[in-house]
Parts: sequence; C-alpha cells; structure tokens
Amino acid sequence: MNDVLVDGTVLAGFEPVRAAFAANFAKGLEVGAAFAAYRDNELIVDLWAGHADRNRQRPWARDTIVPVMSVTKPIAALVAARLVDRGCLDYERPISSVWPEFAVHGKDRVTLGEALSHQAGVPGFVEPIDPQVWLDSQGLAAALAGLAPLWTPGAASGYHPISYGALVGEPARRADPNGRSLGRQLAEDICVPAQIDFHIGLDDSHHERVAEMQRPQAMADLGGVTPIKHAAFLARWSSPGRASPAWRRAELPAANGHGSARAVAALYGMFAHEGELFGRPLINRDVFQAATRLRRAGPDLVLPFDLAWAAGVLRNSLGIYGPNPRSFGHSGWGGSMALADPDRHLSAAYVMNRQSNVLMGDPRPCALISALYECL
Repeated sequence: MNDVLVDGTVLAGFEPVRAAFAANFAKGLEVGAAFAAYRDNELIVDLWAGHADRNRQRPWARDTIVPVMSVTKPIAALVAARLVDRGCLDYERPISSVWPEFAVHGKDRVTLGEALSHQAGVPGFVEPIDPQVWLDSQGLAAALAGLAPLWTPGAASGYHPISYGALVGEPARRADPNGRSLGRQLAEDICVPAQIDFHIGLDDSHHERVAEMQRPQAMADLGGVTPIKHAAFLARWSSPGRASPAWRRAELPAANGHGSARAVAALYGMFAHEGELFGRPLINRDVFQAATRLRRAGPDLVLPFDLAWAAGVLRNSLGIYGPNPRSFGHSGWGGSMALADPDRHLSAAYVMNRQSNVLMGDPRPCALISALYECL
C-alpha cells in the first residue's frame, strides 16, 4: 500500500502530520487507522485512511469507529470525577462506602483514588473463572469483590487491565442518584450533549461501523512472568473474547470503549482544559486537580515499566505522550494512544485496526505525535 489515499483535513501548517500518517501506510504498518488533534478546542488534524476490514474490502470512513482498548480508562475516570464533583464519590474514601461487598480480605480501606491508580491488588483472578463473567457487569462486580488482594493495597501499583472496569464502574453505578451505569452516564451527561461519537456499551445499531481488528502476531513482552502478571494478562480466563457482538454490547469501562480518533481526542481535551469540554465546565478545577495529581510512581507489578499514576490516567513519566512532562495520556492494547497537554491546550488520539505487540509507545502514534509537536 504505497499510494494510500489519506482522507480528512489538516490546518495549514500541519501538513507534516498528514505526511507522517501516510508514511505509516507506505511502510506497510497499517490496515486502517485514524488520527485527530484539537488545540484550543479547534480541530487542527482529522485524518483517516486504509480499510476497516482485514480483507481490505471496506474503506475506513469518517464515521468508522473502533475499540480503543485501554485508552478507554481515562474516559471512564472522567465519569468518576464528575461524581466526585457532585459529592457522590470521594477519592479519599473507601470504595466500600458505596460498595460494601468489596470490604473483605483487607480491601475495606481501598480508596477510590487507590483503585483508579491500580493499587487495589485485584488485577485478575488466580483461580479459573468463566471468561463470560467479564461481560456481566453485576456478576463481575460480585466475583471481584470477593477476591483477596495479591499485594497489600496501597503499597504498589499493578496494572488492572480488565478488572479496572469494575473498580470504576461499580462505584459509579451505585453512587449515581439514578442508578445509571457508567456507560449511560457517559452518554447522557457528556457524549450526547456534545455530539461526541464514543460509546462504552455499544448499541447494535452501531455495530456495522466497527472496524475489524487484526490481532498481533506475537505476545507483548511483560518481562519475567509472576503469579500477578499471570492473573492479570496471561491466564486463559484473564479476558473475554474481543470481537463478538456480546463484547461490544457489554460495558467494560477498562477496555471496550468504541469511537473515532476525533471523539477520543475531544474527550481527552477535558484533561487539556482542566475539566472543560469545548468551553463547558464539567468538572470543578479543584476536583480536576485531585483527579490528576500523582498518586503512585515507581515500578509496576504487572507492566514492565516505572509508571506515574493519577486517578485513572497516566502522567507522562515515560515521555511517550509528547515532550511535555506535565501531559497526561494512556495507551491501549495493540497501539491505540491518546494524550492531553494542559500547557498547550492540546489533545490528540490515534486509533487503528492492525494491532502490534508494543505495550506502550508504539512507533506509529509516536511518529504522528512527534510531527504534530514539530508543527506547533
């Protein structure tokens, strides 16, 4: 694919971003992909190209959506921040205050802030479970609540790839005055009013727009295997199937948000504008500061990196979310990535359907982010 047609627009002066995007296709690195960026609430880059299916019969369109995997996590964290802002949740209170069943095996003191910064100690199941439990929000919450932590909660971070979804989703549902799920809160309070095409729990009417994912050819390098890593990532029951209609419909606020690059960049814009979405204040600045302050830094027990966690979003300690150390971001399985730079009021997102085995810092979005900053 040396002559791929790149659709979309870039603001004058950002043509090198289009060139970098086309170069990823010319190098044979993509099947289909999209990249978008906002600066000061202006859409400065909006690009897409390639195909939405592995057989390369269906062109990637402006309205193609794709599962963004763990790039979902900070978006779910924004819903939690809204509940903190409304006084329904508190980062420093135990999540068992709204979810009493969680207060067993020493988890009674796990705060919301600790849970969202991957310190709760329940990244997965040591004993076998039916993987379909992951698709049942209530069943998953019950199973997770009964677990004994794999380390002392609050003593370290260990990435919770899928169980994070229950740690944010169950408190969010119980704390909402109307008992709405996290996905419904996101849709009704944020995405629908702002006309943002992002979904946690995808209605069947949207399934035909979803890009078909091509899985990586090799496993990611997690470093030395430990029982914690096995429970989180490697056990055959550590995740559900990721391509079925049931998976799309389910609400997994850790990993199955579906949207376009444009939608993801818009939502990450809240991290670039201290809780505002297109000029509309959605999170009080004091709450935003509490949501984004550093909560745990150092070696992670699951991912082979030293990470700096806020409440559901990474601070840019690895330098992969642009050159600003004050930026926020997150990566998703296979290469998706999003960032927010609060100093430049900049947000950007990359999505694709040809997954790599790079855990964090996939070279495809890194090249785009580098080109973007060179144009600023």
